[in-house]
Amino acid sequence: MPEDRILVIIPTYDERENLPRIVPRVLEAHPGVDILVVDDNSPDGTGLLAAGMARDDPRVHALHREGKGGLGKAYIAGFQWGLERDYQLFLEMDADFSHPPEKIPVMVEASRKHPVVVGSRYVGRRVNVVNWPITRLIISVFGSVYARVITRLPVMDATGGFNLWRREVLEAIPLDRIESNGYAFQVELKLRAWRKGFNPLEIPIVFTERETGESKMSKRIVLEAVWKLWKLRILDLLGRL
Repeated sequence: MPEDRILVIIPTYDERENLPRIVPRVLEAHPGVDILVVDDNSPDGTGLLAAGMARDDPRVHALHREGKGGLGKAYIAGFQWGLERDYQLFLEMDADFSHPPEKIPVMVEASRKHPVVVGSRYVGRRVNVVNWPITRLIISVFGSVYARVITRLPVMDATGGFNLWRREVLEAIPLDRIESNGYAFQVELKLRAWRKGFNPLEIPIVFTERETGESKMSKRIVLEAVWKLWKLRILDLLGRL
């Protein structure tokens, strides 16, 4: 039986310093991995850098989008790109080393029995986060608790962005109907998968704050998550997920 084709999707916006460092680490982590960099027209030239890396390495690909369309839309574009090219596993990953590449083989192995694998910061009542200010940590922990309470989603790290999906999960979800675009996107995708009967497995990771570049967290993203989760709950109650 041939090995599954794995696509690691890395959305970027002004990640020129991080991209040349993270790409080799991901490629070294697993021999079956390809990378798709989805760049939102970064002013710092990240998209041009990604295009050059794609020319030099057949395992690296670049997808360029016009304007800053948001995290959720970038991932959906990446999923659709990979589905058209017969990839079997899809891994969401940040460019800033907050998600540990060395966990990729563990998550891939877990996906043989579990269609959704979550790289979780909050497994076993522990908080595995390094170098976060206390306010950011409180927002993150409260956000995951809030998401679980509102949506009933049985995932400790509901807002986490280090997730692996088998192809059949993404094919079962109407990607064109997903409205969330910030951290709520991660909750909505997990919720829709769970409601389709794909139960997630959480794998513990250590999440490390970025060393270079700026965080994309904003007040607008937080506010979107607050009200969007209530909308998801209502849609769930109405059986429209």
